[in-house]
Amino acid sequence: MSKCTFKGGVHPYEGKELSMDKPIVELMPEGDMVYPLSQHIGAPAVPVVAKGDHVLAGQLIAEAGGFVSANIHASVSGTVKAIEPRTLATGGKCNSIVIENDGKYEEVEYVAKKFEDLSRDEIRDRIKAAGIVGMGGAGFPTNVKLTPKNPDEIDYIIVNGCECEPYITSDYRRLLQESDNVVMGLKIALSLFDHAKGIIAIEDNKPEAIKLLREKTENEDNIEVKVMKTKYPQGGERSLIYAATGRSINSSMLPADAGCIVHNVDTIFSIYLAVIEGKPLTKRIVTVTGDGVKNPGNFYVFLGMNYRQLLEAAGGPDGEPEKFISGGPMMGFAMYSLDVPVVKGSSSLLVFKEDIVSKIESSACIRCGRCGAGCPSHLLPAKLAKLASKKDEEGFTKFDGMECVECGSCSYVCPAKRPLTQQIKAMRRTIMANRRKK
Repeated sequence: MSKCTFKGGVHPYEGKELSMDKPIVELMPEGDMVYPLSQHIGAPAVPVVAKGDHVLAGQLIAEAGGFVSANIHASVSGTVKAIEPRTLATGGKCNSIVIENDGKYEEVEYVAKKFEDLSRDEIRDRIKAAGIVGMGGAGFPTNVKLTPKNPDEIDYIIVNGCECEPYITSDYRRLLQESDNVVMGLKIALSLFDHAKGIIAIEDNKPEAIKLLREKTENEDNIEVKVMKTKYPQGGERSLIYAATGRSINSSMLPADAGCIVHNVDTIFSIYLAVIEGKPLTKRIVTVTGDGVKNPGNFYVFLGMNYRQLLEAAGGPDGEPEKFISGGPMMGFAMYSLDVPVVKGSSSLLVFKEDIVSKIESSACIRCGRCGAGCPSHLLPAKLAKLASKKDEEGFTKFDGMECVECGSCSYVCPAKRPLTQQIKAMRRTIMANRRKK
């Protein structure tokens, strides 16, 4: 059977063997819990609690600050200690609710339902109330995604099970250990549309997950498991939509404009929890791995807990690691401190003995064309980086620089080790900021 793919892409070392066979372990938090009010794209959430309030696990502590925003719930019971700026994994600061964990884990009462008994509006309301966002990193509010302006034009709901970023295996473990609930989450999403079919997209380096999900969906007429060729960034939204459906989108389009909605595996699982069990998004799976950690693994983590506890749960550092990354090595963020909270988009903590990137010395471009061949958006990264260095906004835009998805493929394959992605990314930020001023 042919494997779905796209033109371009690269093949970095996968590193998944370190944690892919490690079952999920629930990790109980210690100390204060920190809940940033911006864990999603859109307006920050607005606190509905004050300092000194006692809260229960699952209780709403901040409500969506607009249509494109998301509710935030406490993951533990305890007392609100402060509402103040706290540092995030990205290095920036965000106003956050700090809760002193009382260790009792007293929960609110959840109201379970059968999704067949719920109207479409009721399903969307339960998803919205649960504060679910895209958990692959983008953080787009899920209820907004599932409320497109033309619902009759949605043909596909794609579950992104590719997990193309090296090292990360949290989605893979979810597929293996919670396959029934993942399928149910997809069925719930499909019930919101009259004509949509479901696609579960999984890369061919995960044969066990492919086999299991095909068994679980063999009696589902409108759900298909599609095998994707293992290649980075196969899980990128544009690459995935093209590989799975043959349809294309660009920076001026939403997936819904191509009749598609894409959800991360953990997002789909969270839809099941919200609609069927009535539970808000308060936990997620985080992979802790790399050659700088003693016991790599996958952990079921309470949102708001400290990253340092993740490292301790994995046996602590192996030696003196030089590099910590939140997310994947291609698109994640290097961390200068582990004293930051786990949020809805935290997929992994990578720990490496050596910081190779900081020791790389760039040389002159040799015009080999590898960056263009690897670019999934079919751009000319070397040309764009040169225009960026000259601050030529007009030329950068003319050569479609705003179509870059910042995947890092060009920097990875460049034999001259030029920081192409970083230069292009900085230029894109400058242009977007200037556009907002007009």
